[in-house]
Amino acid sequence: MNKFISLLLLITSISFAEQDHDEHGGHSDGHDEEATSVTLTQEQQNLVNVKVEALTARNYDYNIYAPAEIQANGYTSYLVSPRVDSVVMKRHKALGDHVQIGDKLVTLFSESVAEAQATLKVNSAEWKRVKQLGRKAVGANRFIKAQNDYELARARLLAFGLSKEALNNSKTLGEYTLVAQRSGAILSDDFQQGQRVEAGHALMLLSNESQLWVEARVQASVQLNLPIGTLAQVKVGNKFYAAKVSQEAHTIDEKTRTRIIRLLIDNPNDTLHPGEFADVYFKISTKKAVTAVPENALMRTADGDWAVFVETEHNQFTSQEVELGRVLGDYHEISGLELGTKIVTQGAFFVASEIAKGGFDPHGH
Repeated sequence: MNKFISLLLLITSISFAEQDHDEHGGHSDGHDEEATSVTLTQEQQNLVNVKVEALTARNYDYNIYAPAEIQANGYTSYLVSPRVDSVVMKRHKALGDHVQIGDKLVTLFSESVAEAQATLKVNSAEWKRVKQLGRKAVGANRFIKAQNDYELARARLLAFGLSKEALNNSKTLGEYTLVAQRSGAILSDDFQQGQRVEAGHALMLLSNESQLWVEARVQASVQLNLPIGTLAQVKVGNKFYAAKVSQEAHTIDEKTRTRIIRLLIDNPNDTLHPGEFADVYFKISTKKAVTAVPENALMRTADGDWAVFVETEHNQFTSQEVELGRVLGDYHEISGLELGTKIVTQGAFFVASEIAKGGFDPHGH
């Protein structure tokens, strides 16, 4: 209780000193306006927990945070779409369903497919007759033409998306069924039965969710060297997952001024889903020893520069400008001071207030 009362009296004395300073036009009798130093008793330092430490160089391990989003793995996803203008006749699977390779997805009708199927039937019959007669009987030109016409008609239907099994088994001209080209979950199904769709229209998106993408957006000003395979922690909800860096964009988004770091995350239990927001923490280590101070040891000067308070003599503190480097988590890399220099790492604001209490500009202005 006595310590609290002493601290309260100390803060009150600072307020009266600042008020007296304002009333006298910014000057305090008996002080040099250009001074940037202050002497604090040990009792004052103890009251506000002023901490002084010698500046050292060491390696730092720290985390860099980036907001992110879980996305489907574009390299293992498959977009189901017609390759020719068609009408949707029937859906066989719905949103969220898990499918296997070869499962029926959607049946369509197309006039172009009908024409191609009719052509294939004619060319197939001709090619069958020619083969039975033989090259010598029909002549080389007819033989080659029949073969080419048949193969071209087959190739056209395959290009339209029909499976090899469906080429000769279609009961209704023009109808064809798109099947799953890979196993996975249906993430979207943007169509209705009876709808006319153009070639290339996205009907369904299939994705294997056993491994997903995490796209983290890092501020352009943050310098990161993240080799492929660098580990990171991804937080989704209240759970943490391990992920590995797989790609790094070399361009900056014009709107968000961020760049994308893409990670791969395993999802064996299907607990993660595309569209979820996530927090990514990249664990970084400095390659060599650096000098750094806590963020709250830094004070902004009147000129917009940064400074720390240095203990030049016992219990005497002076403002000293420094150059800032990288942000190392809760620390900030600095230069401009020699190793071993004693600086205030906690309570810098109180030191600045004590200098102001005497009518001084704590940064020499």
